[in-house]
Amino acid sequence: MILLLLILLPAAGAAVNGVAGVRLFSRAVSGAIGVISMAGAFALAVAAFVRLLALPPESRVLDVVLATWIPPIPLATLQGAGAFGVDWALRLDPLAGIMILVVTGVGLLIHVYATAYMREEPPAAFARFFCYLNLFCACMLALVLGANFLVMFVGWEGVGLCSYLLIGFWYEKGSAADAGRKAFIVNRIGDWGFLLGIFLVFAVFGTLDFREVAAGAAARPVETTGALGVLTIICLLLFTGAVGKSAQIPLFVWLPDAMEGPTPVSALIHAATMVTAGVYMVARNAVLFSHAPLVMEAVAIVGVLTALLAATIALAQTDIKRVLAYSTVSQLGYMFLATGAGAFAAAIFHLVTHAFFKALLFLGSGSVIHAMAGEQDMRKMGGLRRYLPVTYGTMIVGVLAIAGIPPLSGFFSKDEILYRTFLGGPLGANVAFVLWAAALATAGLTAFYMARLAVLTFHGDYRGPGWSFEASPPAAREAALHGARHPRDPHAHGQAQRAEHEVTHGAADVITQVHAPAWHGPHESPPSMTWPLMALAAGAAIAGFAGVPASLGGGNAIEHFLAPSFAVPGAAGPAAAAGSAHASVAHLSRGAELGLMLLSVAIAAGGLLAARHVYVSRPGLASALAARLPGLARLLRNQYYVDEIYGATFVRGTWASAFGLWRFDRTVVDGAVNASGWATQAGAWFSHMFDKYVVDGVVNGLAAAAGAGSYTLRRLQTGLVQNYALMMIAGVFALVTLYLIGSFATR
Repeated sequence: MILLLLILLPAAGAAVNGVAGVRLFSRAVSGAIGVISMAGAFALAVAAFVRLLALPPESRVLDVVLATWIPPIPLATLQGAGAFGVDWALRLDPLAGIMILVVTGVGLLIHVYATAYMREEPPAAFARFFCYLNLFCACMLALVLGANFLVMFVGWEGVGLCSYLLIGFWYEKGSAADAGRKAFIVNRIGDWGFLLGIFLVFAVFGTLDFREVAAGAAARPVETTGALGVLTIICLLLFTGAVGKSAQIPLFVWLPDAMEGPTPVSALIHAATMVTAGVYMVARNAVLFSHAPLVMEAVAIVGVLTALLAATIALAQTDIKRVLAYSTVSQLGYMFLATGAGAFAAAIFHLVTHAFFKALLFLGSGSVIHAMAGEQDMRKMGGLRRYLPVTYGTMIVGVLAIAGIPPLSGFFSKDEILYRTFLGGPLGANVAFVLWAAALATAGLTAFYMARLAVLTFHGDYRGPGWSFEASPPAAREAALHGARHPRDPHAHGQAQRAEHEVTHGAADVITQVHAPAWHGPHESPPSMTWPLMALAAGAAIAGFAGVPASLGGGNAIEHFLAPSFAVPGAAGPAAAAGSAHASVAHLSRGAELGLMLLSVAIAAGGLLAARHVYVSRPGLASALAARLPGLARLLRNQYYVDEIYGATFVRGTWASAFGLWRFDRTVVDGAVNASGWATQAGAWFSHMFDKYVVDGVVNGLAAAAGAGSYTLRRLQTGLVQNYALMMIAGVFALVTLYLIGSFATR
């Protein structure tokens, strides 16, 4: 029951805040309910993980069947008649165990952070926000714990709904509402493919249980490269769902716009958990994908192209959250590159480390935005390390981690992906080398744009508004009373009078880009925001030691821990080797492996030094380069005009086709119906007139003639004998006359 409680706790928190909190609770109560429910879920996740570790490695599976969802019903499959039945079943294995720790652990820290970040919201909106956060975590836990495709799909759709609600949380802003709709629609496109893939899985294997599907796939031969077999089609459809959920080419456009949501949303959903659901789904079906090498190659190519494309776009962005959004897209591409290279454990390893350092970076950006009264443009920041020492220190850890600088976590996971890509796995040697080179270039770009973010935000001169000049006179007097000096004063607005500044100067985190009159300059965030930053920084620093490679004296513990989740017990070949780096790929010598490692570190260091040269040593160089290459600069600033292209083709095409169908319906379909109605009315009128004047005329004429004749005959029937005698005489007279005339005529 521990797995059920793990999902029910955050779901209960969502229900309480959603039903009662929005009407009755204060911010403190709503926040406490949200945080306590996540703390309880994290405690249960740790207990479940410890219980899993106590089992032998080959038996680390805990299954729970809660109830029968769909009772077995006869349904045809490709093998003949089958029975379609689905249970509400949960399964905890090493892969799910790591995921529940990430979801609940990082989710708990983000919930704590949000209690301070969202404190200016009205109590009802505050409770609604934590309702959505808790509901998201419950759905995400259902997704990773589902033992079959259909239970996973419930969680899959649940996180999509919560994403829509959280991105559009500030629905009064048109951009936020539009971003929520965009995310929902784009994800539905991917989900269409995912659902078709689920249908085809049952048609082929007669079951939706992950382990049974893996066993069925293991019993089938590996489809040769270039063959479009049924397993290849299944994997392509499933990967379509992963592309939508994890923002890969061509469905990546929703993720940067999702930054319109509050920063805790960006950290929880669009950095640490939801966007990794596609990677998790592919890894969960490692055996199935291993039998479709054509799809594996496509996954790797899409991943590396997405990583490179997003990294180049991030070079020219000025919104701090948008830089991190494209960084997320790029890092997700790295994870798909790993799965395509057969390094499923490396992909999950990078998923874990990415959850720490990217959540840290997003929450750190939220602390900066909080300090700058809602400002997100890095060009209007600078010099903030003097005012935000904790935020600066923790974000530098995140920057170095994502850049791949040892011994931080990103170094170990990223290097493992580069190494496994270089080895090739199921990829051809030439393809593998090209992908490795592109991934290496992406690593250099990542280091460059992240160093650029750090320099523009924290180093150099302060470029934001001077609060001593822009504040209202009463606020300026308060600032002077509390010792707030000129922005360039390193001691301005220090932490000594933090509480007084919050009371007398007002909150700094406003939604609009216009600074509130009472704002007196950047200041460090409260402890409820800085403590999660420090905890995430610690995770970003040490999480990589779970996967120290053998070349550095480690045993890559996380790979061996995860390996049973990517294999079928007792199976051989690809089924048994899907998750192992040692079973199906060649090895390099220790010296060659260390050489590749040093090369990746050198590329990362080169990116950092290049950013320092461009933005610190020669601060005008970036502008000069942009002026020299205006076309490229515009192309990168406008994200390769992908949104514009989609708007001009798919969006306008959809609207045009909808308008055309409306016109066709109005003019042709409705015209035919209306014409038929008019023809019916005309025919009815003519029928009425014919009936009235012809049919009724004949009948009425006959009646009139009969009436007139009867009137004439009635006049002859007088009843007087003398009249009858007179007529008889007249008749005789007429007959005699006619006889005589005839006689004379014959003579």
